[in-house]
Order: sequence, then structure tokens, then C-alpha cells
Amino acid sequence: MTDVRESASDPLAPDTIAALRQVSTATLTTQLMSRGLRNTFLFGLRPLNPGAARMVGTAFTLRYIPAREDLDVLTVFKDPEHPQRKAVESVGPGQVLVMDCRGQGRAASLGGILGTRLLRRGAAGVVTDGSVRDSPTFATLGLPAYAAGVSATTNLVQHHAVDLQVPIGCAEVPVYPGDVLVGDGEGVVCVPRELAAEVARDAVAQEHLEEFVQAEIEAGAALPGIYPPNEQTRERYRAWAKGNPPRPE
Repeated sequence: MTDVRESASDPLAPDTIAALRQVSTATLTTQLMSRGLRNTFLFGLRPLNPGAARMVGTAFTLRYIPAREDLDVLTVFKDPEHPQRKAVESVGPGQVLVMDCRGQGRAASLGGILGTRLLRRGAAGVVTDGSVRDSPTFATLGLPAYAAGVSATTNLVQHHAVDLQVPIGCAEVPVYPGDVLVGDGEGVVCVPRELAAEVARDAVAQEHLEEFVQAEIEAGAALPGIYPPNEQTRERYRAWAKGNPPRPE
């Protein structure tokens, strides 16, 4: 049997992206749990623009540590090598800037101008377990953005940017550079890169089966034997599926 797993250095296949765009984060967490991965949903993060909540991209990571008053002053932003600014100017098309703010949201991790720059660079989204400032801008920006909160205070008050493209924790979920971040109206899930293709494939199959199960429940069926489906239910599903193939995105 051909191994469909992708390595972190491979480009994300278009069919994998298309599949991940059509499935829910809830389905993905189930698929990941079936593979032994229980800590994959970035709990507490919400889309800042519900109209632009669909996100699929590979992780570009930025790590913050607590700020220190003698180092984190406004003049540091004059340096183009400042890690936060360098991160924004390094994120490529299809990548998601994922920030480790240690779950601290008293100060923002970035604002609307940097978000707009990410959008213009072709970024797939931005994710932080801290806050953003300029939230009204993010509410209308076409860039998928997820945060734990909002704060008008600049990041320098609480955060010191130190590392790019290293393993981080975001909302207490491990995120490695190249992992796949998928977002919808419920939040964000991190899919290990090497599992992305097979998880995407099986998630589409799961949702197709659940479409049939949902119709059975709506028609009045009781849960036993339907959810989860027993073999009799699966037989009816297979007959139904012949005339009802999965819908394209």
C-alpha cells in the first residue's frame, strides 16, 4: 500500500488543501484522536472575522518570552531584524504565522498593519494564543485570524520576540514549523504535517458517512446502531453513497 504521508519539507498538495478546506475542525480532532493524538485543538481561540474563518496553511512559528523594560522599548521597531517584524516579512504564501504568547493577552502580539502586510504577502492566516490590537481592522480584513482576545496595548509591554521557526506551544498545543493549521468558525486544529494527506482523505470520508447518519437521525432513528453506525447502517450508507457522492468544496 502506498504511504500517502507528507514530510514537512514537501509542498502541501492541492488536493490535501481542498479536502481540509471542506471538513470541520471537529472532524479533524476525531481523525487525529483515532491516531492517538488528543491534544490538537487550540482551545480558546476565536476567529476575529467570522466571514473569513476558513483557513488552511502550514505553520511559520514565532516565540515570545516575557518582556523586559530595558530591552523592549519602542525604538526596537526601527531594526528590520526585530524578530516580530522579520517574521512578518518572512512568512510566505500559504503559510500561517503562529505565535506563542504563553497564553498571556494583556498586551497584543501584533496589530492591523502587520496583519495587512501578511495578507499582502499571501499568508494563509495568523494564529495567536494571546491578543491582537486593532481588532476592528481584523474584523473586516480578508486574512483568517484567530486570537484568544484583544488588547490595545502594544506587544512590547508584555512580550519579547525571540525565535522564528522553532517548535512552540500555542494554546498549550505543540506546533512545529510546517505543521498544518486548519481553521473554521469553531477554532483552529493543528495537524502534524506527515499525517496531513491521510487525515484529509479520511476526514472527507467521515463527513460523507455522517451526512447519511444525520439524515437518519433527522428522520427519527434512535442512536443505537446508527451513531456509531453498525454494519447494517453501513450497508445502507454504501447503497445511498452510490447515488450521492461527496460534494466538492
